Amino acid sequence: MKAIRRFTVRPVLPEPLQPLSDLARNLRWSWHPETRELFQSVDPGRWAASDGDPIRLLGSVPTARLAELAEDGEFLARLTAVSDELRAYVEGDRWYQQQSRSAELPAAVAYFSPEFGITAALPQYSGGLGILAGDHLKAASDLGVPLIGVGLLYRHGYFRQSLSGDGWQQEHYPVLDPHELPLIQLKEPDDTPAQVMLALPGGRFLRARIWLAQVGRIPLLLLDSDVEENDLGERGVTDRLYGGGSEHRLLQEMLLGIGGVRAVRTYCRLTGHPAPEVFHTNEGHAGFLGLERINELCGGDDALGFDAALESVRGGTVFTTHTPVPAGIDRFDRDLVARHFGPAAELPRIEVDRILRLGAESYPGGEAHLFNMAAMGLRLAQRANGVSLLHGQVSRGMFAGLWPGFDAEEVPITSVTNGVHAPTWVAPEVLRLGGTSAEDGDERWDAAAGLPDPDLWALRRTLRERLVDEVRDRLRASWRQRGAGSAELGWIDGVLDPDVLTIGFARRVPSYKRLTLMLRDKDRLTELLLHPERPVQIVVAGKAHPADDGGKRLIQELVRFADDPKVRHRIVFLPDYGMAMAQNLYPGCDIWLNNPLRPLEACGTSGMKAALNGCLNLSVLDGWWDEWFQPDFGWAIPTADGAAALDTDRRDDIEASALYDLLEQRITPRFYERGGAGLPDRWIEMVRRTLTQLGPKVLAGRMVREYVERLYAPAARAHRALGPEQAAELAAWKTRVRAAWPSVGVDHVETSAATATAELGTAVSLRVRVALGDLRAEDVEVQAVSGRVDSEDRITDAASVPLKPVSGPDTYGRWLYEGPLSLDRTGPFGYTVRVLPAHHLLASPAEPGLVAVASDAVGREGAGVLLR
Repeated sequence: MKAIRRFTVRPVLPEPLQPLSDLARNLRWSWHPETRELFQSVDPGRWAASDGDPIRLLGSVPTARLAELAEDGEFLARLTAVSDELRAYVEGDRWYQQQSRSAELPAAVAYFSPEFGITAALPQYSGGLGILAGDHLKAASDLGVPLIGVGLLYRHGYFRQSLSGDGWQQEHYPVLDPHELPLIQLKEPDDTPAQVMLALPGGRFLRARIWLAQVGRIPLLLLDSDVEENDLGERGVTDRLYGGGSEHRLLQEMLLGIGGVRAVRTYCRLTGHPAPEVFHTNEGHAGFLGLERINELCGGDDALGFDAALESVRGGTVFTTHTPVPAGIDRFDRDLVARHFGPAAELPRIEVDRILRLGAESYPGGEAHLFNMAAMGLRLAQRANGVSLLHGQVSRGMFAGLWPGFDAEEVPITSVTNGVHAPTWVAPEVLRLGGTSAEDGDERWDAAAGLPDPDLWALRRTLRERLVDEVRDRLRASWRQRGAGSAELGWIDGVLDPDVLTIGFARRVPSYKRLTLMLRDKDRLTELLLHPERPVQIVVAGKAHPADDGGKRLIQELVRFADDPKVRHRIVFLPDYGMAMAQNLYPGCDIWLNNPLRPLEACGTSGMKAALNGCLNLSVLDGWWDEWFQPDFGWAIPTADGAAALDTDRRDDIEASALYDLLEQRITPRFYERGGAGLPDRWIEMVRRTLTQLGPKVLAGRMVREYVERLYAPAARAHRALGPEQAAELAAWKTRVRAAWPSVGVDHVETSAATATAELGTAVSLRVRVALGDLRAEDVEVQAVSGRVDSEDRITDAASVPLKPVSGPDTYGRWLYEGPLSLDRTGPFGYTVRVLPAHHLLASPAEPGLVAVASDAVGREGAGVLLR
């Protein structure tokens, strides 16, 4: 019989056990072993059945057991100790508070993301973007950074995955009841639910309630449109993560950005939390937050004009891009966007045309009918970054069209390489090696340096054995879902071996991640799996997007290979990859495999999580591995270059062959070779160096500190500097400069160099005449840009030095600039001269997107110098 109505019946805890409720509602338990151990001791059997979720546990414990615990002095002492420790963690000073005494740090930062992976008990994530956002919040909490997280509460979360009998991915969408999750509903003083509301075309409204997830010290606000006041269509806006059609996604992103800002304002009003000075947009999905902040500034008694409001908003905004390919960016039809903004709908204070221009693809290769969320995010942020050094470089090239006239390397997009939250992802046994919870941001990850080889190797085997047990349990459950009976599954008891080299591969399944590269030569892979002396075993997991049949076919191809009785004890595919699975998968693997198409992996943090557990990386040089690879830490899979890179099949064949070669000739021999003590000495040394040398680099604490020091603090200073008067002044200056710029140019360049060769270390004098039109000398900077030149006279490795005005304007309105040019590099050397706008409130000279460069005719005299 099916219930016609559902209630959530909460347990009534005896008074001495009330702190359990507070501990369960603060998600710090998800990365704090002592809190999890306390809950486990409440009822070990029910803890296991609850999948480690304290809320579910407390809802299932019998009253008699609660009464027993209320009289248990030892348990109450532990409860008091853990509760007091949480209070000290939440209320005490940490790294940020120590820094803020001597640095101008923001009072608060609002961090917007479409998904957050905090714990499997709050399934609001699909992959790396959400897991990164969750780790960002956790590390910010550990460091004391006053962040406010903002996202959406998806009533179906992301899908649960199973397999059909023939290996085809099946999706299931369980309904999530917020009352059964570790959430608290934000309420007004009169105890009514706090709401935000957006106006929609046709006089409709989209309302959303605000749920609060407490992530250590960090409040995470989640907006939920499934409220009775909404019509049926609006109730479904937050139904699924990345679900629905184009308009559905647009409404989700409007609610996240515009509604999210309103939720932050509501939260600060109700709690007294400091208002954010910096807004961080994690990928373009939340880009509309900038429009809402402009809308705020355009209203009220001290209303600013659009241009001044834009400058004020830009100063305090940070934008992080996570995608290295245009196809990964959300783009909407301009007409669809126009219908949802303007006088008849949301943000009536802003002209629709101004909104459309912010998202316009008005650059080479752009499509005029599309509204690009990343382009808007970059135009609304004074500071932007990619998520690894290589990704920063790729992003500068991908978005160079937004800054015409500048070389890609000068595009103002920096990089902060991602990191991972060690207490979440590191096995407790490995974490205890350091003698610290790592919550304090401590990067002394060096305890493994003194651990004897036998102990380190025994630990690795223990973790591998634990993974083998979990794989068998999950594989048995998967085969039952696929229709197999218990009598058919005896073979699963022999799947995997805790003494065999174990490779892990787990991630989303878009085509560029190449799930099936390992299958390019099935016979060669089979030989590796079944080698009589040096076998390997592989654990694979991953989800394809529900609409991606190509990804589903890749999963099916791998599942069918893994189903073969000949190899199924050596290779497995585990469905329903998520945080709970990952937390055992990373520690139990010896090798973490990653073989994307370079450079399409923005960062790839799964390999970081593996490395923190002593797992060695085997990866294409992409994302973070391109930045930090060393032979001490693992292996780099060679990639095909030149013509081979353009032929998909040939490239995959070449790179798969390189993968097999590494496994056959270098990796398996090193794992199985034994030294005098019967241990794989060289392998153990690589594990040790991975833990001690690579470990500190990949921590989320390092990442968040970089965000604070390099992006948040400068953004806060810019926010304060761009008050109403200053923002209006900067906007007026930009308007004046843009109007005058067509008259700006380099008229004449001459140098003191008498010949086409010169000695290294000498300097030549430059005299440059520039036309500034109606601009003044203080409005611009005239630069000499120099460096080595290639065969096409393009300057590489460029360096720029400012030239000084010495006279002007003359009767023709020209100014004379002079300065020395140091010849500091040998070989073909060249220079040019350019004019850039200059203002003390600009974050970068490229910010206005204006540049005037000497033409070939003007700059030819003395422009090429060969140093010897």
